[in-house]
Amino acid sequence: MPHDPLADVSTAAMQERGGPRRSPRVVPALTVVSHPVPRRVGTRLLMDAVAAGRSVALSRNGPDFVAPGGSLGLPLADPFISRKPLEFSPAGDGGVRLVVPEDGTHVAVAGVPLHGAHDFGAPALAEGVALELAGRVVVLLHAVELDGEGAADTLGMVGESVGLRRLRRHIERVADLDVSVLIRGETGTGKELVAQAIHQRSTRREGRFLSVNLGAIPKELAASELFGAHKGAYSGATKDREGFFRAAHGGTLFLDEVGEAPPEVQVMLLRVLETGELYPVGASSPVTVDVRLIAATDAHLEEQIRDGRFKAPLLHRLAGYDLRVPPLRERREDIGRLFFHFAREELAALGEAGRLDTEDPHAEPWLPVSLASLLVRAAWPGNIRQLRNLARQLVIGSRGQARLQLDSQLDEALGAPPDAVAPVAAAAVKAPVPDAREPGVARRKPSQVTEAELLAALRASAWDLKAAADALGIPRPSVYDLIDKSPNLRTAGDLGADEITRSFEACGGDLDAMVRALEVSKRALGRRLKELGLVAKGT
Repeated sequence: MPHDPLADVSTAAMQERGGPRRSPRVVPALTVVSHPVPRRVGTRLLMDAVAAGRSVALSRNGPDFVAPGGSLGLPLADPFISRKPLEFSPAGDGGVRLVVPEDGTHVAVAGVPLHGAHDFGAPALAEGVALELAGRVVVLLHAVELDGEGAADTLGMVGESVGLRRLRRHIERVADLDVSVLIRGETGTGKELVAQAIHQRSTRREGRFLSVNLGAIPKELAASELFGAHKGAYSGATKDREGFFRAAHGGTLFLDEVGEAPPEVQVMLLRVLETGELYPVGASSPVTVDVRLIAATDAHLEEQIRDGRFKAPLLHRLAGYDLRVPPLRERREDIGRLFFHFAREELAALGEAGRLDTEDPHAEPWLPVSLASLLVRAAWPGNIRQLRNLARQLVIGSRGQARLQLDSQLDEALGAPPDAVAPVAAAAVKAPVPDAREPGVARRKPSQVTEAELLAALRASAWDLKAAADALGIPRPSVYDLIDKSPNLRTAGDLGADEITRSFEACGGDLDAMVRALEVSKRALGRRLKELGLVAKGT
């Protein structure tokens, strides 16, 4: 099975990986992970202005979020996101500064509220930061390479991350060349989908595509399964066996987990790759086959070569063109689209395909903010396979519910955020504020909350407005509105300088005691003290 273009293709691959090339333009972006209108998931805002040194103001009314490769878009348009904009501007070393205005949209990272200005450096943008807006919308702040944007053919792969676009370009370059391909990637990344995409765009697309997992074949049977066997060649061989290579004649054979090939099979693979001939087990004459071989592995074959477990010449033949499938943790901007893609498939199987067709911006998000944020921050050791299984578990486990529910078992399965992500939240806030939402509290309309309930919630949460909002099941901005409408409640801005000074002296400068006495927001009262030149204890 000789293939003349091998040297040229290998050279092209090396140039793509390491040769001189034009550096792509990188800009910060916001990609929608969860939204009350599900079709908005995956749309994004490219913040070219920030890359150019200017600021971008984000509110419910603008700017527009556009599907990758599209031209028309829509603003976030969630009625609970404030008209008072968040501001994104350049920070040092390629980072982004986010300014959260007072009394504007509530913003959190990993459930921890953000207040004022926060810088997210280039490493945080490379990893991605999930920003939770108004408890209803999640957008991922991340970096985007504009090189190769807007390719028309997705090759059947969901997503527009940098790594996925690069993979598509490699597939398009090698698909119509009759060379062997080695696909590397962690378990569950979708290596077989890549192999199918190569086959469908090759000159062999009319031929068969056979997929074989070498790790699932007993080692003593691997040779006969792949290359065939004559009747009587071994105990149990009661008839001639064709073998996968001959069955795939004129088409493509995909060998997954090729690193599991026994030594004798490695020798036979090398021969068929070099000559196009194979010897069925028990045969004395060769059989010619015309098969394109695509192999895949999650193993480090170079390490296996050093340990004497894999043959270097075979690796060189398998890797006529070498592809890498990125793990899901390198595709965080794709997670929202992937999750909804799998969820729609599961809902369709349950006869509930229309569940995600709502266009009502006032609707409660089907994918809750806390869950969406957790999906983006998870480590995903099982990659896309794990995400698909989780989507199935959530959809089935939440049948009959208005929203998806994450039980403790699934929460544990997702695990803690990766080390690279966790510091983002820690750096964004000085002291995490615990979530005061009572388990099972349903979302409510602010008009349903009485003044007595509001006051009780504020007192129970020590006048932490976010915690009170969660306990009441309403957005945080609505707490401000209810306070404004309540004649018996006030804000720190309503307090006179004399009253604050008297309380400061009476409480001995204890800010917590002042909050209890004056019954106003601790954060807002702290700012008033600073304005008056008073330094409270513990600040």
